[in-house]
Amino acid sequence: MTIQTLIQAVKKADSAASLFKAVFALAQANSVEAIPTLITVLGYNNPGAAVAAIDGLTQLGEPAVIPLLEQLDGYNYGARAWAIRALSDIGDPRALEVLLESAGSDFSLSVRRAAARGLGNIQWDKLPPEQLPDAQFQTLMILQKTLEDPEWIVRYAGVFGLQNLAITIQKTQPEWFIKIKEQLQQLANTDDILAVRARAKWAIQKLG
Repeated sequence: MTIQTLIQAVKKADSAASLFKAVFALAQANSVEAIPTLITVLGYNNPGAAVAAIDGLTQLGEPAVIPLLEQLDGYNYGARAWAIRALSDIGDPRALEVLLESAGSDFSLSVRRAAARGLGNIQWDKLPPEQLPDAQFQTLMILQKTLEDPEWIVRYAGVFGLQNLAITIQKTQPEWFIKIKEQLQQLANTDDILAVRARAKWAIQKLG
């Protein structure tokens, strides 16, 4: 079956089930030609199809980053959250600016959550060395902000992001590493939500 046939199947799907099957098949094709259609699916009100599309975009990786960034929907928060989730899963530093802005100030809690998690997935080795300190400092500042988010799922994602950032900068920025552990310990002691306290304690154990 050609990629165009798979794309047409997505466009012609007339039920939630048939859409999911068509998107799943298109994602499995692992073709860059599928990227625009997979991104379009993120705007449909179909979580199953969106997850399948994200899997396809994540599998394609770098070629999907610029199209995702160019088509971020500022009005459809559902579509924006799915797109941020795809960018977060890919971890390409070209999405860093968008992830920082989204984690720190987006109106939608699902967007902030996905972006906070994505900041923990950044592939720092793809950034030029001279850009690393500033980029990682900005990331630290925003992730610290997520620990104060009113929504517990955003704080939970922020713990994930900080844990991974701490692992990355342990040798290059030891003072940041110590600060992160202190903040995680404070969260583990004081957060209102048991799941957040438990996740913070687990992060501290992982950091040693």
